[in-house]
Amino acid sequence: QVQLVESGGGVVQTGGSLKLSCLASGLTFSSYRMGWFRQAPGKERENVATIAWSGAFTSYADSVKGRFTISRDNAKNTVYLQMNSMKPEDTAVYSCAVWDGGWRHWGQGTQVTVSS
Repeated sequence: QVQLVESGGGVVQTGGSLKLSCLASGLTFSSYRMGWFRQAPGKERENVATIAWSGAFTSYADSVKGRFTISRDNAKNTVYLQMNSMKPEDTAVYSCAVWDGGWRHWGQGTQVTVSS
């Protein structure tokens, strides 16, 4: 079955950087669009970044545009989220998902905390 495992979360100061990874298994990774999402306590889940199967096309939420970069390595079945110039409002649980007719196969998430 499809499994997604996120890693790389932690605590960072305002203005700092983190890089998240999402390792996928159980699917032909290079065939699927991938997305990063986040959910803060009391808030709805937000799609922060999406990348096409080839990596040629990406999209970002306005809240992270210019600060976050999504990328993928199809040889490693991994999608990344580089987060720079981080702000306290970036604090959330970050998860990845596969577009398979809808966003599916969510990972368990990794906590990111930005201290002010």
